[in-house]
Amino acid sequence: MSRDVVVLGSTGSIGTQALEVIARSDGRFRVTGIGAGGSRTDELIAQARTFRAEVVAVADAAAAATVREALDPSVKVLGGPQAMEELASWPCDVVLNGITGSIGLAPTLAALDAGRTLALANKESLIAGGPLVKERAAPGQVVPVDSEHSALWQCLAAGRSDQVRRLVLTASGGPFLGKSRAQLEDVTPAQALAHPTWDMGPVVTVNSATLVNKGLEVIEAHLLFDVPYADIAVVVHRQSLVHSMVEWVDGSTLAQASPPDMRLPIALALGWPERMPDVAPAFDWSVPSSWTFEPLDEAAFPAVGLARDAGEHGGDAPAVFNAANEECVAAFLAGNLRFPEIVDTVAAVLAEHSVRIPTSPADVLDAETWARTAARTRIGAN
Repeated sequence: MSRDVVVLGSTGSIGTQALEVIARSDGRFRVTGIGAGGSRTDELIAQARTFRAEVVAVADAAAAATVREALDPSVKVLGGPQAMEELASWPCDVVLNGITGSIGLAPTLAALDAGRTLALANKESLIAGGPLVKERAAPGQVVPVDSEHSALWQCLAAGRSDQVRRLVLTASGGPFLGKSRAQLEDVTPAQALAHPTWDMGPVVTVNSATLVNKGLEVIEAHLLFDVPYADIAVVVHRQSLVHSMVEWVDGSTLAQASPPDMRLPIALALGWPERMPDVAPAFDWSVPSSWTFEPLDEAAFPAVGLARDAGEHGGDAPAVFNAANEECVAAFLAGNLRFPEIVDTVAAVLAEHSVRIPTSPADVLDAETWARTAARTRIGAN
């Protein structure tokens, strides 16, 4: 049976890989709509033609006009800031949210309110709007796309929630594994963007270098699986082959392992609980290999502990953490902030923040606006 899919962020890393999975699915999935910011109009137009999308959303109104002129008049083109939100509620079976950043929150809520299965790659929307997403999501409506949370999702299917002792998230360690804080002082943007395993966008790649990304994933795991923060651990697994693990009360541990290929969790999220055959090559078990696990150096990489604190404070603290970090990453990439100062500045912003419980997307936006202003003030003072 075919599933109709809407892909948000279709020209980004997750979006393009999702479309590749769909193209190879032998009719299991059909693209109903696609959407993107508008910076890659030629690619978006090509995608719309290739997949015969019924609707295309472009966040940039001027780019939407360009797309509209290029496509057949039968294709509905949505333009402007609300376009992604409207597309997220378009008739379909699954909405894949591959947007980067907390701007994905409104589309996430729109997809949930419309009753769609949400394949969630946009972790920031869950983190920034956690209370709102939790309130609106039905059981099983959100299926994770992140490789770590997809791994936990699969492992948790083997037992009851009351049998879980803890979740163990694995981290590659990024490009600076083994370096001390002092050695990180002169890191350049080019060095931070050289991830040893994954090919991702610049913000996510820098977040992986600072381990902010892993901190966000700790918050996400708590929200997705209702496991206390104290029972969510992070270990460094350089090979990125074991994507995460679940430790059970009897002492056994289940791990999900696969080659580092995002097409696997994408395909699983689109088709859950069915598995699509031959999405990516499996391991060759005839080839010798070694898998290593080691503790995280939280002195050099304090982002995970900082994120855990923000998550435990709850309310809009995770939104503040995420928004302040986005500002700091932008400043680092522009050469206006040193690498260790990214997390230092986020910590300072959190320290002066008074936690509030968001009751609407506007509340989340207010918290983010405050955090961005506070971060910019501190960056300017450096």
